[in-house]
Amino acid sequence: MKQLINPTVKEIKECLLRPQLKQGNLKELVLKVANEIKDRGDIALMEYTQRFDHVNLKTLTLSADDISKAASLVSEPLKEAIKTAAVNIQRFHESQKMESVKIETAPGVVCWQEQKAIEKVGLYIPGGTAPLFSTVLMLGIPAQIAGCKEVVLCTPPNKEGSIAPAIAYAAQVAGITKVVTVGGVQAIMAMAYGTESVPSVDKIFGPGNQYVTAAKQAIGLDQCAIDMPAGPSEVMVLADNTAYANFIAADLLSQAEHGSDSQVIMVTNHRALIDSVTEEVYKQLEQLDRKELADGALKNSVLIYVEEESQMIDIANQYAPEHLILSMDHPREVASKINHAGSIFLGHYTPESAGDYASGTNHTLPTNGWARSYSGVNLDAFTKKITFQEISREGLLNLGNTIEIMAEAEQLDAHKNAVSVRLKQIKER
Repeated sequence: MKQLINPTVKEIKECLLRPQLKQGNLKELVLKVANEIKDRGDIALMEYTQRFDHVNLKTLTLSADDISKAASLVSEPLKEAIKTAAVNIQRFHESQKMESVKIETAPGVVCWQEQKAIEKVGLYIPGGTAPLFSTVLMLGIPAQIAGCKEVVLCTPPNKEGSIAPAIAYAAQVAGITKVVTVGGVQAIMAMAYGTESVPSVDKIFGPGNQYVTAAKQAIGLDQCAIDMPAGPSEVMVLADNTAYANFIAADLLSQAEHGSDSQVIMVTNHRALIDSVTEEVYKQLEQLDRKELADGALKNSVLIYVEEESQMIDIANQYAPEHLILSMDHPREVASKINHAGSIFLGHYTPESAGDYASGTNHTLPTNGWARSYSGVNLDAFTKKITFQEISREGLLNLGNTIEIMAEAEQLDAHKNAVSVRLKQIKER
């Protein structure tokens, strides 16, 4: 890991740059797959599954029995852990329901807003080096609470043509019954355009590699909505003299093991932490099964020392991290000054992995600086809001002249006339 001691503004800016993915022919590949899916549907999906996953499928959709059979392979302790996490996720997202309130903005003019579920949503769940069954809960549970009528889950097949048992069990817990064994770019395109087995959806959620990300961004331009722009995972830790080096090292490595394109950063005003955290990181690294991936991420990462706490906060807001851990003596006070972050973890005993799995908050978060303008996935992400207005005869008499004057000023005569004809009728009666 790089170390920066009292860096200049320029050095900070340079070290906060995210790793750049090699795009290559990504756009061409995504377009090619999209056209194949649109033209040949399921046949193209099966061919791509054979090509990329080396599995020859006879059917793409899992039956209820298939899902139950896969789920039965999950150990009882893991089942209990999944159920505990699901309860917490349910509680947190239930609390986000919006009450509709009617407001009389002027006499006789009543306005209100109602939250409606997005009818059809697609969930993409990676199933490669780390099948992310936790993401099934993070996306499936709020979709259920919102009242989405159709939820489609796509995840790559294993060598037997089924799916990871934990993904199957999490799907049962989240109430998802439509499970399709397809992954990668082809899964995103299938949910966007629809095939014989995969219904088209209105919005697609879920993480993925650079190919999946490119596919989501492509269909998000003109086909259907996506949850957010996404990129490699990242974490930033702000730490003071009360922090524990072994805790910080563990937190940094928990994100580094996602992949070699991840980035982890610590910013501290306690100089001794730089060396102690470095020592702990490489000590703990040796114990990881995903050591090579984590080690690759560490090459993109940095430990920064600055003298003032205010500088630490400025760096955090400049970076806008996906995950921000405040390993400090007064985390709530610091948190109140953070304007840009996907999710914030307060105090020495709040590891980022708690949010990834079981505290209740959602782990689908904006990366690559998008926390400046995007929220993480929440209940609102599965809904849209419709506004309503109801105007009485008296209300239009009160407001009508205002509308007429404004419409005339914009030279939109038909807009003005839509009010004028009504006012005329009201006054003639």
